[in-house]
Amino acid sequence: MSEPTRLSVFKTYKLYVGGRFPRSESGRVYEVTRATSAAGAAGKGKSGVAGEGSGEGEWLANAPLSSRKDARDAVVAARKAFGGWSGATAYNRGQVLYRVAEMLEGRREQFVREVAAAEGLSKSKAGAVVDAAIDRWVWYAGWTDKIGQVAGGANPVAGPYFNLSTPEPTGVVAVLAPQESSLLGLVSVIAPAIATGNTVVAVASERAPLPALSLGEVLATSDLPGGVVNILSGRTAEIAAPLAAHQDVNAIDLSGAGAQLAGELEVAAADNLKRVLRPRAEDWTADPGTDRMTAFLETKTVWHPTGSLGASGSAY
Repeated sequence: MSEPTRLSVFKTYKLYVGGRFPRSESGRVYEVTRATSAAGAAGKGKSGVAGEGSGEGEWLANAPLSSRKDARDAVVAARKAFGGWSGATAYNRGQVLYRVAEMLEGRREQFVREVAAAEGLSKSKAGAVVDAAIDRWVWYAGWTDKIGQVAGGANPVAGPYFNLSTPEPTGVVAVLAPQESSLLGLVSVIAPAIATGNTVVAVASERAPLPALSLGEVLATSDLPGGVVNILSGRTAEIAAPLAAHQDVNAIDLSGAGAQLAGELEVAAADNLKRVLRPRAEDWTADPGTDRMTAFLETKTVWHPTGSLGASGSAY
């Protein structure tokens, strides 16, 4: 007697907002297809246009098509989480980021499959991408309690004062993830922002959102408080517009926007003086440095009197 045929359990990809996994408020979805090598090459450098670089590949899943309401909900969640996350010790934030690396390592094979399908890579090349993403989390975990010494310190002044500069997080950061790098590029723009105490609303690669949505499942099991990172999928231009104009978003990273869209978003962001990081040519495999951490830091300078200084030293 033959064994009964088992039905496959198809994965339903959902958004990651406030530590939960909601469907899009709109109820809309869009098809995500497997990239070929040619399609992956065609997709490089293109963003904000639905379907570019996706080719006619095999259907992979239906991804949520986020709405403006989803973007607003994500900002509310990020703002709610900001006080606790920015107030945590740098050492604690480093432990949480390292835990993300641990959990991602445990699900390595899943992400290799998803990145290979998303970017049209061989299994070995996709494995190298996933390993680099894991290492990137470890890199930023090590920087959480060190960036303060690099970006701040005591300033020499002519007078009886201590003058100390201390970096502080900017607040809620909207991030348009790179279009061509579905996992490593995404990690490279999210990790530095949260390492320094910011909270993030990230818009996943439009053409290849599945690794980003799966990353939400890793973050949810990594001691990261709900709302610190929120991940949306859908049309980049459609979601980015309300984020750029939102009065409670303090900064925006335009890495995943094309030149025209970036210009429009920069104009919208000027309304409440958001910090803006414009898109630039990036090699996501290179040493990331500290630029992306300092991009979303504010500097607080404190003056404290030391009393009159004489030959015998300070006098209070």
